[in-house]
Amino acid sequence: MNPVVEPTIFELSSPGRKGVPLPQTDVPEPEALSQEFRRRSELAWPEAAEIDVMRHFVRLSVLNHHIEKGIYPLGSCTMKYNPKVNEQAARLPGFAELHPETAEADAQGALKLMYELAGFLAEIGGVGAVTLQPSAGAQGELAGLLLMKAHHSERKDKKRNQIIIPDSAHGTNPASVATAGWETVQIASGADGRVSLKKLQEALTGRTAGMMLTNPNTLGLFEKDILEICRLVHEAGGLMYMDGANLNALMGIVKPGDLGFDIVHFNLHKTFSTPHGGGGPGAGAVGVKKFLEPYLPNPRVERIEKKGKDWYRFTENKKSIGKVHSAFGNFGVLVRAYTYIRTLGTEGLSEVSENAILNANYLLARVKDSYEVPYPGFCQHEFVLSGNRQKAQGVRTMDIAKRLLDFGVHAPTAYFPLIVPEALMIEPTETESRESLDYLADAFIQIAREVETDPEKVKKAPHTTPVGRLDEAKAARDLDIAFHK
Repeated sequence: MNPVVEPTIFELSSPGRKGVPLPQTDVPEPEALSQEFRRRSELAWPEAAEIDVMRHFVRLSVLNHHIEKGIYPLGSCTMKYNPKVNEQAARLPGFAELHPETAEADAQGALKLMYELAGFLAEIGGVGAVTLQPSAGAQGELAGLLLMKAHHSERKDKKRNQIIIPDSAHGTNPASVATAGWETVQIASGADGRVSLKKLQEALTGRTAGMMLTNPNTLGLFEKDILEICRLVHEAGGLMYMDGANLNALMGIVKPGDLGFDIVHFNLHKTFSTPHGGGGPGAGAVGVKKFLEPYLPNPRVERIEKKGKDWYRFTENKKSIGKVHSAFGNFGVLVRAYTYIRTLGTEGLSEVSENAILNANYLLARVKDSYEVPYPGFCQHEFVLSGNRQKAQGVRTMDIAKRLLDFGVHAPTAYFPLIVPEALMIEPTETESRESLDYLADAFIQIAREVETDPEKVKKAPHTTPVGRLDEAKAARDLDIAFHK
């Protein structure tokens, strides 16, 4: 295993070194703080000069893979380049330094941005109203399910407690259903990887509260029977929820609300360009048809006229499911999404989706002869390969993913969706050039050839990364990530 080439900041620490000397505080210590809450010893902070700190983290940034360093084809996660103008907007002092308890009169710009962003998303989604509160896609899912629950409860239809989900669904879908206190009913996909109308009809009962569906689905396939799916669920008394994880293929082309979805969540950190590698930050805005608007989380922003001018304020509804975020949403992500939409405009958003689809199909055409394609044909913004052919040679999908790291690209999603054995889920996104796609395709093809000629090279990869192949079993059973001096 290659050694880690950069020490920790604690190892670089030297007693007495400081980056910035701070004056003595003139803020008195609180007298009411109980002794049980007082720290019994000083924190073991690292001590380093500013230049050492800067060099340390710059070196780490070069070692780590990120979107500015190379292609990041993480299927279902839409890891695309994020324009720096969005970052500049989010860092404007009037936004970045705004306190959540700021008076409405002093936050009109921020409130206007939230109001207009909700309107933009409603137009993109083909829905009547939007909440910006949820701070992640999974929290958006939960909020959507609670909206369903409020709707059925209002109609005194409390027997409905089942949510239908296809077997290709994101793992957060059934988790959200369980968190909402309902039952998951999973149905098998058809031979083409899409929802089986026969299985759906068999699953629909008087207990059906709704159906959660990702469209395009996690195989990168558009649900061609979506109008019939929505009709069947609605006729059974259920509601349709669209997981917006793959909205990057639909923007400006089709509106989910027009297809029949009652609830749609938007991953602003994916489709609308906030960097989210490493788990955050996120925002899972939720849009609904008008009949569900009264149940949206409180508060929301409304526009009124005050002294002859537009005025923006928070408003609440008595039927609301309540608050789902401590403040008013993950505001920095909202600013980035607003900037992204305003910068691109209607035509630009359409081009995003068109180019995402074009890039995925180009890449699929280049690599399809080297790997199994479980669901052949045109894809949307992403596609799934199978490493079954390579597994027969003793090389796993995980080996292929690790070998890709030697080419300076991030590995795609592996072993998901679960219905594809040895799955490689690949989403190049619209921000990659043809040269970048060709580089990735060549890497995939070369690895497939290596499996035939030198499988050990692939099985022992990566060879060029700061850390080589780890003992996965030991890492799972004996994980130690603490620094010991």
